[in-house]
Amino acid sequence: MTHDQTVMLMDEFAKAFNRHDRAALVSMMTEDGIFDASTGPESFGTRHAGREAVGKAFAAVWETYPDAIWDNAKHTAAGDRGFSEWTFRGTDKNGNRVEVNGVDLFVFRDGKIATKDSFRKNRVK
Repeated sequence: MTHDQTVMLMDEFAKAFNRHDRAALVSMMTEDGIFDASTGPESFGTRHAGREAVGKAFAAVWETYPDAIWDNAKHTAAGDRGFSEWTFRGTDKNGNRVEVNGVDLFVFRDGKIATKDSFRKNRVK
């Protein structure tokens, strides 16, 4: 993929997140795609492997934060790697508002996302 194609893929991926479009998101990932969430019991967070597991993980975020949005996305690519900087905003079902900055690290293969590794700030109130 060219630099521009890679950046366009990351941009379309961010737009699909903001539409809460599970089908579009998983279609942009490889069949064996991996999503490493920001939180979880392992050093890499919680790992979701394969399109079905990744899709369920994304849907769980929208269930927890029905108004979730990843705002101000800025994408950079180099070869088969890329990263996106963003601000996550959402309100959980109890009315608690969240706003944190974060970064996703990507690995690309065959024109799709093979790995999405998410990192974010942890705000303590």
